[in-house]
Amino acid sequence: MNTLKKIQKKLDKIYDHAVQCRKWRSSIVLEGTLKSWDDVVVAGMLAANRGYKGVVNRIEVPGLDIPDIKKPLLSDTGLDGKTVDVLIVGGGIIGCAIARELSKWNIDILLIDKEEDLAMHTSSRNDGMVHPGIQPHPGTQKALYNVKGNQMYERVARELDVPFRRTGSIILFDTKWLRPLVPFFKRRARQNHVEGLRYISKKEVREREPWVNDSVTGGIYIPSTGFISPYKTTIAYAENAVANSAGISLNTVVLGMEMDGDRIISVKTNRGALHPRLVINAAGTYADKIADMADDQFFTIHPRKGHMAFLDKKKGYLVNSVVAMPDLMTVHSKTKGGGLVRTVDGNILVGPDAVEQPYREDYPPDRENILAMLSKPLPLVPALSPADVITYCAGVRAATYEEDFIVEASEYVDNLIHAAGIQSPGLASAPAIAEAIETIAMDILAKTIRVSPNPAWNSNRKGIPDLSHMSETERNEYIRRRPAYGNI
Repeated sequence: MNTLKKIQKKLDKIYDHAVQCRKWRSSIVLEGTLKSWDDVVVAGMLAANRGYKGVVNRIEVPGLDIPDIKKPLLSDTGLDGKTVDVLIVGGGIIGCAIARELSKWNIDILLIDKEEDLAMHTSSRNDGMVHPGIQPHPGTQKALYNVKGNQMYERVARELDVPFRRTGSIILFDTKWLRPLVPFFKRRARQNHVEGLRYISKKEVREREPWVNDSVTGGIYIPSTGFISPYKTTIAYAENAVANSAGISLNTVVLGMEMDGDRIISVKTNRGALHPRLVINAAGTYADKIADMADDQFFTIHPRKGHMAFLDKKKGYLVNSVVAMPDLMTVHSKTKGGGLVRTVDGNILVGPDAVEQPYREDYPPDRENILAMLSKPLPLVPALSPADVITYCAGVRAATYEEDFIVEASEYVDNLIHAAGIQSPGLASAPAIAEAIETIAMDILAKTIRVSPNPAWNSNRKGIPDLSHMSETERNEYIRRRPAYGNI
């Protein structure tokens, strides 16, 4: 029995012939109707990682109203007829990092985003953790780009003048029975090329994190874990790209594409039709919709919501890095699980969790999810309590059913590149993904135009002054030169 028939047989057994599967190019397509969104997601996962390139899940739920993409109110012809060498769709950290790397070359670059500012979605709604690369399955795109990106952040942060701290993380053990997990973590570290991981005793745990629960018996220390501000880094990437002659058009949404054979010849927006030589799809939770416009949807994004809570800065001294407990139930989970994260701003962040939902832009936090999320990490540090929460939020991850990044040129469209399915650890991976996309893009462009380095390219960007981190003398000098800095 071939793989497709095996998948169909399993779906028939669970869903009583309500779902049909078929092959399309090198992907598998699911169609039919089911009673709930959870069933839709489970069906997609059943079909994933079975030797096909991707899962295109077109199963519907009767009565479930999924809103269309939110479009800007702006409508004009400001971009109509404009030609560019590269059009980047999406103004999150991936799109902005790609724009910055491509600005090394003497080409016309335009990044468009449907919002009124950059980093309005996932890139401003995550914990800011630069993951070390332990969790991704060995051999995946996630594992490759996570570790490479992590290693690049000192340079990136220095060049873009954004705060970055590499303080490590500790996976805490509260019983000696967890000690046998140590070889598993060490083997995974070797497979993914994560350096420095080691077991530490209860004494060293207490030296590094004096306020953790006394029941802790030891833990796994990973020195390469870091923290950065995701939205400040996105803005910094974009500002450096613009300083190097890239263009950005906000309030600009893609409405469709015109094809000529295997090429995109026109991208229709609310501001007119653009004519790009190359399109880069970095559209986050809508990346599959952009791919479909070019008849290249070989994957489906199923939105995964993550809740986060922020604690009062006065309790920030209680956590120095990232602390979390291992959950044996999530070894093969689709999420790394939540913990306590010390942000670059000095707050402690709790979370995130992971909740499947059908909505790509639904951000209101759920009270029950917030309470459940707080219940496990807070006891790790007894001096913390729910009363320390000052605010909370939620983000939506752009997960594919294969649970891996898609960083590649289209197989069927000559001038399309996908940077899709970039969920966590997308922030950690962004610098490496951007460099990989740069290489792919320049190879494609070189087939049709002559490309040369940008002779004026400048890798450095001066950040916005943060008076709270300055001495009184430095602060007074800034205020003397610009009195508005003295207003609170």
